[in-house]
Amino acid sequence: MEGIVARILALPESQVLPLLNEVLAEFSDRHQKIDDTFLERFEHISKLLRLDENLCEPRKRLIGSYFVSEYALESAALFNPSIVPHPDQSGVPLNGLRFVLSLRATGEGHISSIAFRTGMIYPDGRIEVMKASGYLTEPVQIPNALYERDLFERKLRELRLTDEFTRCTIARLDESFTIGDLRRHLREELKQPCGPEAERERRRSAKAIRILAESNYEVQFKPKKELSERIIFPSSPTQSNGIEDARFVCFQNDDGTSLYYATFTAYDGRVVMPQLMETSDFLHFRIITLNGPAAQNKGMALFPRKINGLYAMLSRQDNENLYLVYSENVHFWYDPIVILEPAFPWELIQIGNCGSPIETEAGWLVLSHGVGPVRQYSIGAFLLDLDDPTKVIGRLKQPLLRPTEDERNGYVPNVVYTCGALVHGGNLVVPYAYADHGTRFATVPLDELLGAMR
Repeated sequence: MEGIVARILALPESQVLPLLNEVLAEFSDRHQKIDDTFLERFEHISKLLRLDENLCEPRKRLIGSYFVSEYALESAALFNPSIVPHPDQSGVPLNGLRFVLSLRATGEGHISSIAFRTGMIYPDGRIEVMKASGYLTEPVQIPNALYERDLFERKLRELRLTDEFTRCTIARLDESFTIGDLRRHLREELKQPCGPEAERERRRSAKAIRILAESNYEVQFKPKKELSERIIFPSSPTQSNGIEDARFVCFQNDDGTSLYYATFTAYDGRVVMPQLMETSDFLHFRIITLNGPAAQNKGMALFPRKINGLYAMLSRQDNENLYLVYSENVHFWYDPIVILEPAFPWELIQIGNCGSPIETEAGWLVLSHGVGPVRQYSIGAFLLDLDDPTKVIGRLKQPLLRPTEDERNGYVPNVVYTCGALVHGGNLVVPYAYADHGTRFATVPLDELLGAMR
C-alpha cells in the first residue's frame, strides 16, 4: 500500500488532473458520484498511512481511485428469495400490496451478500418486481453503536470465554459501551504484566472478544438510496466468505408494533454460524450473533410473533430433521425439539424449512424443502398447531413445487428453494429460486393448499 501511494505522490502536478479526468470519464456512467467514493477511500487510506491532508483535492481523489475495485455482486446468481410486506404502503391500490424481496446475490469467488428489490401484488393477482436502478451502495457502519455490557458478557459465557482476562476487561466497561471503548480497555488490560504463556492466552482471548464485538454491529443506508441500490455485503470476521439465505419475517411485538427480523447464515470459509438481522425501515440494520447450543447449522426461521410468551424458531440441528426451539430472549437458543422427520421419497435425504411460518386460521403454515434422489430439492408444506407448534396437524404427501425441465440447469442443478412466502388475497405467494441461479414466482389458492393437507 505504501509503495502504491509513494508512486502516485511522485507524479508531477501537471499529470494529476488529466489522469483523474480520464478515470472519471471512463467510470462515472457506471457509478453514482464516483469522485466522492474516491475521496472517501483516500480518507480511509490517509488514516492508515497518516498522509498529508494538505494534498490538492485532485491528487487525493486520484490516490483513492487506485484503491477502489468493481465487484459484480450478482454475476453468478440472484436466488433464494424471501418476501415481506413493505413498511410503506402509501399509494398502493385497494386490495394490492407493496412488498420487499430479499435475495442472495452471489458474485466472484462465490461470495454472497443480501440484495433487495421492491414489487407489487395488484388486486387482480398480477405480480410485478420493479426494475433495479443498476447502481449499488454499501451502508455506513455506525461507529458509536452501543453494546449492553450484561448481554455482551452473557454471549461471552456462551462461547466459554470466561477467563481472568475476560472478567477484568468486562469489569472496566460501563453498562453501555461502544466498540471503541472495548478496544481501548482491551489495550489497557493487555498492558498488565504477565508471563509469556499467560500473554499468549490473553491475546487469544482478546482476539475472540474483538471478533464477537465486530460480529454484532449496526449499519445505516442513506435515505435517498432506492431499495434496489442497498446491498448488505460481508463485513465481519464471521461473514468473510459470505452472507447466505436471509429469511425475513415481519414480527409483531407485544405492544402491537412491528419489526423486521431476518435469520441468515454467516460463513467464514470454515464455520457456518447463524445470525440475526433486525430493521424497522430497511435503512438502519442491526446485526447480532445468535448464541446457545441450539443456535447452529443453517436454516433458522423465526415465528412472526411470540407463542405463550416465548420467541419460537424453526431450526435444523442434524442435517436431516426439523426442530422447534423456544426462548425468552431472541439472542439465545436452547433445547431443540424434533417436530418433523423425512417420511416421503422426495425428502428422504433431509428436510428443512423454507422460511418463517405463516399464521392462518387452520394453523401455522410452513413451507419445507426436501432432498431426494439425485439430490433434487423440492418444496413441500406442513401445518402446525397454533397454540402448540410441536404438533404437526397436516402435511403434503407430494411436493408443492419441484423443478421443471427448464429449471434443472444452472449453478446448482435440480433445485427449487425459497426463504419465505406470504399470503395475500386468498393466495399463497411463493418467490422461489431455481438451480441456485435465478428467481421466479408461484401462487396457489390458500384454501386448496390447506385442504390438501387435512
